[in-house]
Amino acid sequence: MCGAEEASLTTTKVEGAELELCSSCTDFGTEVRDESTGSGGGKYSTSSSTGKSSSSSGSSGSSSGSGSSGGSTRPRDMFDDMDEIATDYDERIREARESRGLSQEELADQLNEKASLIRKLERGDTLPTDEVQRKLERALDISLVEGQSSDDADWETSDAGTMTLGDVVKRKE
Repeated sequence: MCGAEEASLTTTKVEGAELELCSSCTDFGTEVRDESTGSGGGKYSTSSSTGKSSSSSGSSGSSSGSGSSGGSTRPRDMFDDMDEIATDYDERIREARESRGLSQEELADQLNEKASLIRKLERGDTLPTDEVQRKLERALDISLVEGQSSDDADWETSDAGTMTLGDVVKRKE
């Protein structure tokens, strides 16, 4: 991060990204260590600068050690469990509301939210919070979550860590 050239760099997770950092920059994230012991836990563990250690294997022990994620060996993080809001969420909300014959104010009353929030959502000015998203999905019987797109499949590889930006960039000629 700082640009210093050191012989020994430490793999550190900073805001979801794993970086090779010098000793002075490792305080900005969480050190990632490869555990070679066969201790049934996750392959990776992280420890913050305070010395506390926590496993980052993700699920509650239901996954087998053989890697159910298609051969990928990268550690799981909080971004893996996040749903991606559909790009056309505003249209989905508006169409579902109109098909039920509700005004923005009536929908807002039904959800116990402000009508201005419904207007902003339908214009695409704001993203719904997780709570509002759940309320809308239940009340309008819709899904605001996007499934895995074909673009995401381009990034998946069985050799974790071997893909570079040059592998996926398409040059204009």
